[in-house]
Amino acid sequence: MAATPRYLAPLSRGVLSSSLRPQVVAPSFICPLQQQQRYASKSSKSKDSKPKKKKPMYTQYDIRDAIQFSLCDAMRYLRAFEAGRNTSSVKYEVHVKLRTKRDGPVIRNQIRLPHAVRSDLRVCVICPPGSRAAKEAKAAGADIVGEEEVFNSIKAGNIDFDVCICHTNSLPSLNKAGLGRVLGPKGLMPSAKLGTVVDNVATTVRNMRGGSIYRERSGVVKLAIGQLGFSPEELKNNLGAFIAAIKKDAAGMSDQISKDIAEVVGFLILPFFSLSLVTA
Repeated sequence: MAATPRYLAPLSRGVLSSSLRPQVVAPSFICPLQQQQRYASKSSKSKDSKPKKKKPMYTQYDIRDAIQFSLCDAMRYLRAFEAGRNTSSVKYEVHVKLRTKRDGPVIRNQIRLPHAVRSDLRVCVICPPGSRAAKEAKAAGADIVGEEEVFNSIKAGNIDFDVCICHTNSLPSLNKAGLGRVLGPKGLMPSAKLGTVVDNVATTVRNMRGGSIYRERSGVVKLAIGQLGFSPEELKNNLGAFIAAIKKDAAGMSDQISKDIAEVVGFLILPFFSLSLVTA
């Protein structure tokens, strides 16, 4: 047999030895940067996406197919849920939903219901101490009367009243004290438009103690219209007076502003009942 040529022997040894060696893959970080491919993660949100615009009107749902209750029927169910509780501590509260714009003016007023709901209303009167107005306010039943002492107490965070009335002579001092940021968000800042900046504080205190203040928030006006022990006739009278007051407030606004009642919801704590004003 012919001998293997010399130049083929080293080649055959190299082939055999390389086939027995394990294949080694170099890590990617050793490769030149030109050979490395990087892929940016795609964002789930498109760059062209625009923020959603809020609707100009508050959302109101169609209640034509919803179950509605008369005031008397709702009272029967609510009293069953609240059986055994103190009849004077639990209140019937009504939420009136309005069809109105988000950025429009709001309804804010006070009402003296035919049958008073709150007997524990605390009234604060801002007037010069020792003045005739201060004496008349105390005689009418005001709980807090004064000027600088009241200002300091409010700044310290002691707001122990539900209604604040200011005498006309004390209005400059009230504005100078800068309490609008404290009392304003709570709806307690005296205002001539609301009838809480007056000359005759005694009459206003008497009306306030038997009245209630309501304000529209997010298209809803809330008010307690009675206690658990009220009769159906008393609740009906209070509810009718409240609805009439809201309609009057809405009608008194500009012709370019439209507000009307979408739904009336009555409840204590739970559950909620959509009221039918026709059969109330």
